Amino acid sequence: MNQTRGGQPASPARIERLHVQNYRALKDVELRDLTPLTVLLGPNGSGKSTVFDVFNFLSECFQFGLRHAWDRRGRAKELKTRGQDGPVVIEIKYREKPKQPIITYHLAIDEGARGPFVSEEWLAWQRGRFGRPFRFLDYKKGQGKVISGDMPEESDQRIDKALRSPDLIAVNTLGQFADHPRVAALREFITDWYVSYLSIDDTRGQPDAGPQDRLSKTGDNLPNVVQYLQEQHPDHLERIFSTLRRRIPRIENVVADPMLDGRLLLQIKDAPFDQPVLSRFASDGTLKLLAYLLVLHDPQPPQFIGIEEPENFLHPRLLPDLAEECRAAAERSQLLVTTHSPFFLNGLRPEEVRVLYRNDRGYTQAVRAANIQGVSEFMEAGSSMGNLWLEGHFGVGDPLVNSGAPVSKGRMR
Repeated sequence: MNQTRGGQPASPARIERLHVQNYRALKDVELRDLTPLTVLLGPNGSGKSTVFDVFNFLSECFQFGLRHAWDRRGRAKELKTRGQDGPVVIEIKYREKPKQPIITYHLAIDEGARGPFVSEEWLAWQRGRFGRPFRFLDYKKGQGKVISGDMPEESDQRIDKALRSPDLIAVNTLGQFADHPRVAALREFITDWYVSYLSIDDTRGQPDAGPQDRLSKTGDNLPNVVQYLQEQHPDHLERIFSTLRRRIPRIENVVADPMLDGRLLLQIKDAPFDQPVLSRFASDGTLKLLAYLLVLHDPQPPQFIGIEEPENFLHPRLLPDLAEECRAAAERSQLLVTTHSPFFLNGLRPEEVRVLYRNDRGYTQAVRAANIQGVSEFMEAGSSMGNLWLEGHFGVGDPLVNSGAPVSKGRMR
């Protein structure tokens, strides 16, 4: 069972639909019926990393503020879709728990003379089987209304609550107060997201000693997470090491030892040798696989995990098993993964894969692999996803053919 960071049992929230407008190459992209594990496939420049960054952008907005997230991406000049004047729009439909009502979160951001501002933000849901959707939070430029209480009804009183500034996100601000539980639940959900930009060089460092319960985006606190699991969850850490041993021959153990100067030293021991190897001399693949296992087997996992191109530095034969690790982790967290690897694809199902490409106007489009004509039939006959992709059966996403755009009319949507 999934747990929140406070240790209380909880079912993971699930995003079922993502709709993005005017975000770089994502002029108007909609991903419907998202699965617990969703994998993005496509040529270089097709928009995979941009979809990935949408989640990172939203996470940064909630953690560090809109202006920080906006400015570090080059502001409107670099962030908005070329030739478009409208706001950047991110809309997600999600359920807090299975069988609970779908909640729609709509966030529109634009830029004025004083910088970015929230032009429109609302939360809506439908109460009752025959009711109609209604907004229980509705804001424009820092002004708006919200319904308090655990289960907002359309007939409930809407309370005016002005924000201090139009660049503040209402859900992030009001979600800090106990009288808005549904708003608070979304704020907790988004601030709990883990979006990985793992850097092997960063994992080789010697940080200050001290246990930390979650890997950072770059992995620079890898020794601290190992120390935390050594002290708080030794059985859990041993299960991670057991998986690592099956994947990496001769690995015996990984230890995080405090040094006299207060730093933390990560050491990796090979079975044939008495002395361990310092992490800065360990292989890239060993450190990367260890980092992924720490994320995927977190005792208190984030509700959303993003991993970009996990195949880098890993042996191809490890990738189908890593795909299975991701699917198993998706029972406790929702996963979004980008890949170029047919070997990783071989561990996936057609409904889990979205193929991205750029149309003739240069804008990103997406199609579910299960909706491409012939793919499901080939899979039922024993084919694998990676082989179908390499052999050109997708009819889309091939960088050597029509820039990855469709070459024939198929059953795609």
